[in-house]
Amino acid sequence: MNGLSQVKKPIRVVVCDDHALFREGVKTILNSQPDIEVVGEAADGKEGVEQAIRLYPDVMLMDVSMPVLKGFDATRRIKKARPDVKVLILTVYDDEDMVARCLDAGAAGYVLKDSPPLQLVYAVQAVYRGQQYMSPRVLTGLVRQYLAQPAEFKAGYELLSDREREILILLAEGQSLKDIATKLNLSVKTIDAHKVNLMRKLDLHDRSELIRYAIRKGLVEA
Repeated sequence: MNGLSQVKKPIRVVVCDDHALFREGVKTILNSQPDIEVVGEAADGKEGVEQAIRLYPDVMLMDVSMPVLKGFDATRRIKKARPDVKVLILTVYDDEDMVARCLDAGAAGYVLKDSPPLQLVYAVQAVYRGQQYMSPRVLTGLVRQYLAQPAEFKAGYELLSDREREILILLAEGQSLKDIATKLNLSVKTIDAHKVNLMRKLDLHDRSELIRYAIRKGLVEA
């Protein structure tokens, strides 16, 4: 050893938001961190997809409501073109349908724009490490919605196979079908079939219900 410490490469981030002043604020926050570097920005979803493909960042910060192409549609295109890019939603919307729509598109995390700066930094670092991150208020809302469900909502877990239970957890963590297929060394078609079966057994109808179910069962952390 030569005594020199190995220099770690910073997390490369692209910021996609249609408000220039907001982009500048986010860039200032992230660039102040020694392990993060903003390498690009975009003013709409279409440009965001183009920048993701061209720059190949580690993390893409993505607003939801933007001109030309909405954030969840841009996320879906980015994950198709650049599966390794982690998309972190940064938005004002905290309703469960929007959260579910973004997760289904392949987003690795969901942060609200009124979150403290350090929470945004932590979220970027978390998704970069392969984890999922959701703002506490979003998770609280999902838990509250779930607790309002009737008791029979949780019935049927015992009917799931071990593989279905494994996939249930991965889906609740926000992973896409393609990511799960790669992780489990199975085809996307097989994973989708398991998803259909487990949701039928649990009487679940969308990703947001699945997340609430997993939280209530203690399968994932709130």
